[in-house]
Amino acid sequence: MSSWRRLAAASALVTYLLIVFGGIVRVTGSGMGCGDDWPLCNGQLFPPWDFATWIEWGHRLVAGLLGMLILALAVWAGRRRRDATWAPLWTRSVQMGVVYLIQAMLGAVTVWLELPAWSVILHLGFAMTLLWLLVTAWLSPLRIAFSGTGGLGKVLLALAAATVMLGGLVANLGAGAACQGFPLCNGSAFPGGHWLIHVHWTHRVVAYALVVGCGWLPFHGDGARRGAAAASAALAAAQLVVGAVMVLQVLPQEWRIAHVALGTALFAALAINALPRSEEQPPPAGA
Repeated sequence: MSSWRRLAAASALVTYLLIVFGGIVRVTGSGMGCGDDWPLCNGQLFPPWDFATWIEWGHRLVAGLLGMLILALAVWAGRRRRDATWAPLWTRSVQMGVVYLIQAMLGAVTVWLELPAWSVILHLGFAMTLLWLLVTAWLSPLRIAFSGTGGLGKVLLALAAATVMLGGLVANLGAGAACQGFPLCNGSAFPGGHWLIHVHWTHRVVAYALVVGCGWLPFHGDGARRGAAAASAALAAAQLVVGAVMVLQVLPQEWRIAHVALGTALFAALAINALPRSEEQPPPAGA
């Protein structure tokens, strides 16, 4: 793997860990571990030891590391942007930088406003967007446009994004226990009652559709994507099991964290499956 793509892969991995770390922050109730202070933590660069404080501060430190990696990608591509083969990488680096800055500012707003649901959801959405940008930059630096993407890949990637965002909505609105039982919701395929029940059930219905689609994916993809397709199917099945355990065991913390980790990994695997079907081209020299 060439150097620029290796750095993009490392950045994608750090982004994945950052999203999972964010899930740990939420699940452990550590979102205000640094108070309403940003970018420092309770006014300090190295706050005194406290579990919630250092969970939140650790999340921010990982975000800072990611920012440095994205800056390095941008500088690297920017110095070569006059070369036509590097121009798409420069464009992608700028896109990643803009998304990262928006993500960072949403993190600040989330802290300053003491964790309103809307900003937490937007924060998650931009994190997933950044992960998608990095995964595609890593694997196909010359194929930025997705106009040639296969239909099933695009549909499943959209379903995965919707599932993640709806899951974030369920968690941040406190709707995790609104649907009792599995796979139905309160014993019904068409549950009524409080609107939080409908939020939770919508998340599940979209997730069920995603699992079915991922099960079909290994039989639909070409050889170049067969590994990612199989990984997507396995991750979707594991995610379904974890989701069931979460509901039946009344939302234990470790299973909720696993749910975030698997859902994010599934999104990344589907980003690979949604790559264009065009002919493989050699990357720019040094990329």
